[in-house]
Amino acid sequence: MALAVRVVYWLATLGISGYKRSQYLQLKKKLEDEFPGRLDICGEGTPQATGFFEVMVAGKLIHSKKKGDGYVDTESKFLKLVAAIKAALAQG
Repeated sequence: MALAVRVVYWLATLGISGYKRSQYLQLKKKLEDEFPGRLDICGEGTPQATGFFEVMVAGKLIHSKKKGDGYVDTESKFLKLVAAIKAALAQG
């Protein structure tokens, strides 16, 4: 069974939503490349609230732009997600 990874990001209404979606798609591809066939990754755009780029692994919040983590735009931020995913996979 695949591990659930959920990304919630803000959909801007003024035409800048493509950037946020591309951030999500880049992250999705990197995670799929790192864990081929082992993850169920879904993204959800939210038009109601600004500043969202939240990543949950198996229901646990691992990365939060709202809490100061920003986007997953550095190797150290990505490796934090990788470590959380590996731990969740090891737990079964």
